[in-house]
Amino acid sequence: MIDFLTLKKNLKKDFSQFKKIKIALLGDTSTNFINQALKGYGYEVQKDFEIYEADYNQVERQIFDPTSELYKFAPEFVIIYNSSAKLQKQFYTLSAAEKKNFADKTIENIQDLYNNLTSKLKCKLIFFNYREINDNIFGNYASKVEISYPYQLRKINFELMNLSQRSKNLFILDLLGLQSHVGNKGLFDAISYVNADIVFHIDFLPVVVKNITDIILAINGTIKKCLILDLDNTLWGGIIGDDGIENIQIGNFKIGKAFTDFQLWIKQLKERGIILAVCSKNEEQIAREPFENHPDMVLSINDFAIFVANWNSKVDNIKYIQEVLNIGFDSMVFFDDSPFERNVIRQHLPEVTVPELPKDPALYLSYLQTLNLFETASFAEEDEIRTKQYQEETKRAIELKSFTSEEDFLKKLGMGTNMRPFEKFDYPRIAQLTQRSNQFNLRTVRYTEEDIKQLAESPEYFTLAFNLSDKFGDYGLISVAILKKELNSLFIDTWIMSCRVLKRGMENLILNKIVSIANENDAEQIIGEYLPTQKNGIVKNLYNDLGFLEKDNKWILETKNYLPKKHFINFS
Repeated sequence: MIDFLTLKKNLKKDFSQFKKIKIALLGDTSTNFINQALKGYGYEVQKDFEIYEADYNQVERQIFDPTSELYKFAPEFVIIYNSSAKLQKQFYTLSAAEKKNFADKTIENIQDLYNNLTSKLKCKLIFFNYREINDNIFGNYASKVEISYPYQLRKINFELMNLSQRSKNLFILDLLGLQSHVGNKGLFDAISYVNADIVFHIDFLPVVVKNITDIILAINGTIKKCLILDLDNTLWGGIIGDDGIENIQIGNFKIGKAFTDFQLWIKQLKERGIILAVCSKNEEQIAREPFENHPDMVLSINDFAIFVANWNSKVDNIKYIQEVLNIGFDSMVFFDDSPFERNVIRQHLPEVTVPELPKDPALYLSYLQTLNLFETASFAEEDEIRTKQYQEETKRAIELKSFTSEEDFLKKLGMGTNMRPFEKFDYPRIAQLTQRSNQFNLRTVRYTEEDIKQLAESPEYFTLAFNLSDKFGDYGLISVAILKKELNSLFIDTWIMSCRVLKRGMENLILNKIVSIANENDAEQIIGEYLPTQKNGIVKNLYNDLGFLEKDNKWILETKNYLPKKHFINFS
């Protein structure tokens, strides 16, 4: 982990080439060091964090005063840190009857902050949960007494999670979880708090600003989608080709327990929607044997979207995995016990994240859990079947090679689609598409579930959601379009499509539908806009290819003489 001094040195470096992100920082204790560390950490992830730091202990004034500096600054993200120590002082001033309602009142206050803030600003609120404090007034009996501070504090943290589920633009920075990793002494600096009202230990600052940054980047679409795994001495102890299936270390005995726990964790990542892949220097039949025949294996062959075991270089194999999955290298994480292999990947594929695994496998899991490699800003039920979808995509890629004509391949796929306005059960997946889609994304506008709800209910917009299926399986919801009604025209606010369905003809079908909506509503023009990013170059020429004409940095399509475009997808 980078240290605070290095982050301070970063403040003197040139941020001018980085994307600017406006952040407001509010707290009931001193936030100056958080400000410095966060700005410095922005350099590490190539972002220019423009930070407005409110005066000390001015959270309520900044949010409830519509003329405050906060609203003039108009941040994209607002960070609030209210400390457990200050909360404890409030609690101690109350009567016994008031103490019983302390958690409920605190949550009401937080909800009021959120409601006031988001009614005036289009922003996301990142709110720290509360560090655990056991004041030992009641000792271990505190959990049985409503008027104890530990009881009320734990209730606040629990209800804060429930509040964040209801409030889609509220995100929790899990300070309590970080405390479980570093301990209270590693987090809280009692001397600095007494002398300068500074809560966090200086060595903890890089940890907390990394987690703030993780949340911001996830909301803005920078996430890890795929975990690539070595096998020997990574998923089990020993070398399968030399030791044989009966001698590899896995199960509930000695070091085998560490590999079993590691696999259990990886299995949960897969269930959450992380794509798993194998990249091993091995004979494929031998590499598959533990998954197929060892009784103690947690992971099975079916947990992997793609399984590559051969004697090619791991650089070439990871390039192959990337090509089949059609995701960016920066969306990939690679676990390998070999320092040599890790360094080779870092050298040749620098965008891939390669953690420096501990030498002792017993430490793999605890170390990797502290890195927070798989931060996300959303979860949809469809995430649980992502491995199956990528397995189906691998079959499509293999079949495509057997056709000499792409058109013949598309005809034989048996594709079908349905289209509907945004519906409530779609909101999580639609928000996720806006947050995660970087390639087929013409304007790269990010929306949360709450934003999607408002758009769906607004009479000023048409919203379109498309599914796709074929003979191999169901892709699920793969494209969304948001059309803003303007005078005699429709403006394409958002047009996103999953990269898994590129070159399937969906763009033709969707444009046909957009034109149909325009004609039904007397819109003479469809107006598109392309805002370039580092990753959406594949749609740079989309509007031109679809027949739009460029004018004043916008793309215009006259609907009067439009001829429907060809595709091989049936409406169902």
